[in-house]
Amino acid sequence: MDGDLVPWDEAKVHVLTHAFQYGTGVFEGIRCYPTERGPAVFRLEDHVRRLYRSAAIYRLTIPFDPETIAEGIRETIRANGLSECYIRPVAYRGYGEMGVNLGPEPARVTIVAWPWGTYLGEDSIEAGVRVLVSSWRRNDANAVPPAAKATGQYLNSALAKAEALEAGFDEALLLNPQGFVADGSGQNVFVVRDGTVITPPESAGILLGITRESVMQLARDLGHEVRERNLVRTDLYTADEVFLTGTAAEVVPVRDIDGRTIGDGQRGPVTKALQAEFFAAARGELDRYTAWNDPVT
Repeated sequence: MDGDLVPWDEAKVHVLTHAFQYGTGVFEGIRCYPTERGPAVFRLEDHVRRLYRSAAIYRLTIPFDPETIAEGIRETIRANGLSECYIRPVAYRGYGEMGVNLGPEPARVTIVAWPWGTYLGEDSIEAGVRVLVSSWRRNDANAVPPAAKATGQYLNSALAKAEALEAGFDEALLLNPQGFVADGSGQNVFVVRDGTVITPPESAGILLGITRESVMQLARDLGHEVRERNLVRTDLYTADEVFLTGTAAEVVPVRDIDGRTIGDGQRGPVTKALQAEFFAAARGELDRYTAWNDPVT
């Protein structure tokens, strides 16, 4: 917390912390994987860069340079003795002047690391998940910008996720205000049709996911055409394969959307191949992607 290692039970903030009152914080979700060289953070530099982009959108001045944040992440992993973990750095407006204004005060920064399995369940990697297209729409880019990974705006995701779970599904997909497919509650979405890998563009109001970008590169390197274009919900229903990507969820097939079976209801061959490449790259097993692995020690 703010440059000091703090025991888990002592990591506290004031009840009038601005981010607690108004959601004025930005964060990242990052994973560390075991490799032959020891634990390594996956695409650490890219995650830290995105944290600063999110902070800029919300006029939040992070009082540390990017390398200090990166080293703080490594230090937190080392201090906890973790070889594989999830990491959550958060930059947020602390206790100070009350009010909804975005003042000039610098942010406070907290970095937390803990063991966390695949977000949608270990069996989701092979069995896939059931998804509901939510009645809630993704935030409009000119209202609450989805280009930033900010704490308060995840209320939008929470409403969609709760709706999906209460209806008996595993996850939600949200459409944007124009009716095009945007994101899952915490993942990007991909469609496979005739071997072509398709995902919504930035202009659809998505978060530019680090795992999304990685999978797009992996797909191209495996010889697939990759396209970014607007999708409507019937594109999902008629796809050969659909899968979700995200740091927490990793790469997860979708077997059912709104009660409609996708493909044959099994993990498709393109999804399976991309999963294998992703996990191999994340664990430092593919020489061409070792720049993505940032050693902790």
